[in-house]
Amino acid sequence: MEKFIKVSDIFNKSVGHMFAWCVMLLMISTCYEVFMRYVLNSPTVWAFDMSYMFYGALFMMSGAYALSRGTHVRGDFLYRSWKPRNQAKMDLLLYFLFFFPAIFAMVYTGAAYSFEATRILESSVNSPAGVPVWPLKLIIFVAGITLLIAGIAEVMRCIICIQRGEWLAREGDVEELENVLVQQHALQEEQGKV
Repeated sequence: MEKFIKVSDIFNKSVGHMFAWCVMLLMISTCYEVFMRYVLNSPTVWAFDMSYMFYGALFMMSGAYALSRGTHVRGDFLYRSWKPRNQAKMDLLLYFLFFFPAIFAMVYTGAAYSFEATRILESSVNSPAGVPVWPLKLIIFVAGITLLIAGIAEVMRCIICIQRGEWLAREGDVEELENVLVQQHALQEEQGKV
């Protein structure tokens, strides 16, 4: 199980990092549109479509990455005070009650929806440029598959936690600046006292 979790985490990290570049593409296309519109008084016909496609791709494909890193928002103040074994039992229950039914629905309906859009090479009817939208619709299905893989890994994490009584450590590749500064400060204090 641990090997599957590790492979899943590496895969989702790679996908998340790859689609993070959508932020750069989104910024470049938006800046180009602002320049064309306000400096040259010649707006583009494709900028709006590109912005929602890049943002949609980023949003959809970052879900599995966030799940594999344990960064989805938890609003339950009671959950944090529970022992890890109880947290894992609750997570396991909720994955089967809510997560997997929703992901299976996303994969099933997303497959039909996106494969049809790909088959007809669907393009935007809202744009005079006729920008192809089938790649974005195909991402619905792909995002569902990546979330399914990440969800299976999370279920395995829950099972391991129930067996061992503690959560399996997650690999981190991005740290909050606040956490990094706190760690640096603690390290400096330690070195200063030695």
